[in-house]
Amino acid sequence: MKKIMIIAGGKWQCGIVRKAKELGYHVICSNLYPDSPAFQWADECFVANVLDYEKNLEFAEKTRPDAVITDQSDIAVRTVAKICEKLQLPGIGVETANRFSNKFMMRQFCRDHGFPCPDFCRCDTIDQAVDFYHVHGKSILKPLDSQASRGVYIIDSEDDVKKYFSLTAAYSICQKAVLIEEYIDGVEFTVDGIKTANEMVTLAISEKSHFKEYPNVASDILFSEFNDRFDYDLLRKINNSLVVAMGLPFGLTHAEYKFSKGKFFLIEIAARGGGNNISSTIVPYMSGVDSNAALIRMASGEPAGEIKVRPYDGRYVDLAFFHFAPGIVDHINGVSLLDSDPHILEYFLAYKPGEEIVPPSDDSRRAGHIIFSAFSREELNKTRKFLLEHVQVVYRN
Repeated sequence: MKKIMIIAGGKWQCGIVRKAKELGYHVICSNLYPDSPAFQWADECFVANVLDYEKNLEFAEKTRPDAVITDQSDIAVRTVAKICEKLQLPGIGVETANRFSNKFMMRQFCRDHGFPCPDFCRCDTIDQAVDFYHVHGKSILKPLDSQASRGVYIIDSEDDVKKYFSLTAAYSICQKAVLIEEYIDGVEFTVDGIKTANEMVTLAISEKSHFKEYPNVASDILFSEFNDRFDYDLLRKINNSLVVAMGLPFGLTHAEYKFSKGKFFLIEIAARGGGNNISSTIVPYMSGVDSNAALIRMASGEPAGEIKVRPYDGRYVDLAFFHFAPGIVDHINGVSLLDSDPHILEYFLAYKPGEEIVPPSDDSRRAGHIIFSAFSREELNKTRKFLLEHVQVVYRN
């Protein structure tokens, strides 16, 4: 029996751990917490921070897996790449992992290779960021490398730079510096794909909406094959060309773009599948391609298999996020609807009775989500409205 080590074992890794078991692998999983959700499906579990290369390497050398992977985790990508290089297993390489994880390196690559991206600057000091703001006006501060929109702030004044600089730098992993970039107004998109030894294929595209109070946090992600207002064929072409140019040998990709001034600008791209179960639930439903299974095969040194996207049949998928007022949960009404509605592919509620709901200041703090499907926009919108209206929190006094 082949062994596979999956680094990261949170709720978003449950799908790929289950897939590896389904394919007959002996699964080794590491994550920070002893009660990590994905551990229940793994054969061997180790407690370690996904950022801790030495500890994860120790587990890998002890268990001798045939493959090491992660999914839906930005911060585990470099650890996986380093371990694969050390153990001479199929991997994407540390240099490529850095290019897909470090936003400054990502921006440099796009600028040097002619892919549209915002103007940007790596800043080690507040003064450098203030100077950039004075030239460009409205900007965004980001950690060099983090995930889930943590430490991302929109900058509208010099005071904002001074207020948020240290908060942003605290989330940078490789170095305590920040990326500041010009703010680009426009509609945002996600693009998920798969790179094999032979080709790069885009599998799913979505249009994003955001919470009004938290403009960096997505409230709704709508997947469709086509978009009447935007050229998805062009976006596929740009994304495929970028991944090939960046040198990814194999793996899943998740990118974000904004359309502004007649162009698709890269916001960021990662060498892993989309979070909130985009890669494990939405991509297979939209494309007909089991991308998690293909990733496992490629990481094991096997061919990915045929990547054949399902012919367009008019399907839509919506990843809609709950937004509840802050407070202590007594109970949640409407859960039975989530269990019985035939449109729903899956749902997740982040809070249990007795827990305190906090504002969704970053992606990780959202109150949960519903993933549901339909074969028309009208049906999709009707379903979204009904579900979000009928799933309600009752608060403790």
